[in-house]
This record gives sequence, structure tokens and C-alpha cells, in this order.
Amino acid sequence: MGAQRAPAQDAANLPGGFGVAVVREDGKWRCTPMRKAVLNSLSAAETELRELRSAGAVFGLLNVDEEFFVIVRPAPAGTRLLLSDATAALDYDIAAEVLDKLDSDIDDEDLEDADPFEEGDLGVLSDIGLPDGVLGVIVSDEEMEIEEQITAIAQRLGFDDELGAVLDKLGR
Repeated sequence: MGAQRAPAQDAANLPGGFGVAVVREDGKWRCTPMRKAVLNSLSAAETELRELRSAGAVFGLLNVDEEFFVIVRPAPAGTRLLLSDATAALDYDIAAEVLDKLDSDIDDEDLEDADPFEEGDLGVLSDIGLPDGVLGVIVSDEEMEIEEQITAIAQRLGFDDELGAVLDKLGR
């Protein structure tokens, strides 16, 4: 994947957007901002989420440059992932990392000619209340901005107030 992609970006050149860690423990939601480095590195996102060490559900919502989002959900059997736009792998290292981790057999030539499409596990949040069909509708809604899609996920799961408070802190 991605012989044409630029080398990994340094800290001053990280993509815009935000990462939010979401935890559900004892029936309550908690959201915290993630470091900016997670927008450029899947391994950084996985590490930061694993360090939360919660007995409940833990996942990350990454809005990368307002172009696409990634849901990262570490689990003992391996990280579950959803990339909202696989074609982003042509321009963004983290999207290419997600496709690699998913063992996707999509190559750059296929992506160049494709319309945006999701890749990964639409059922990534189904056990906590967001069925794969509903997530599929959110991801495929081309009228919604990326932040609106993430907010729609939060609304469906019931942590939109917690997400909104984090986004306010981030100046969004």
C-alpha cells in the first residue's frame, strides 16, 4: 500500500481533526480527548486506548482532517476497526494502516478509481447498542460532515452530551 504517500508526518504537521476516547463503565459514559498523534498513527491510538484499562467498553473515535473517521476498539482478540472511507488510504498514513491491519486486499490502483466506501467492521459497536445497519446508514450518508457522523454515533449510543463537552473543550 501507498508507495506514493508522503512519509509519516512530524508533530508539527499532524492532520487536523480530533480523537476522543469513549468509555462505558457501570452504565455511564465518559469521553476524554486523545493526543493529536493518534490522528496519524493507528498504533498510537491503540496504545492510548489500551492504557485506559477499563472493565467496560472502550473505543476511540478519530476525525481525521474532516475527511474521514476511524473507530478503533481494542480487544484481547485484536483491535476491531471501521474506516469510513477506504480511499483516504491514498493520502493518509493512518487510513493505510487501518487497511493493512484489516488485511484488506485493496491496492492503490483500485482506490484511485473508487468512490468513497467504508472498510472494516460495521458491527464494531453493535454489542453496546449501535446495530451494524444503523452504523452503515450513518457512514454512507454523504450529506453529513464527518463531525456530524461522529455526533450521530454518540446520539444513538447516548453519550452526545459527554462528547459535546469534550468538543467544546477542544474549541470545536
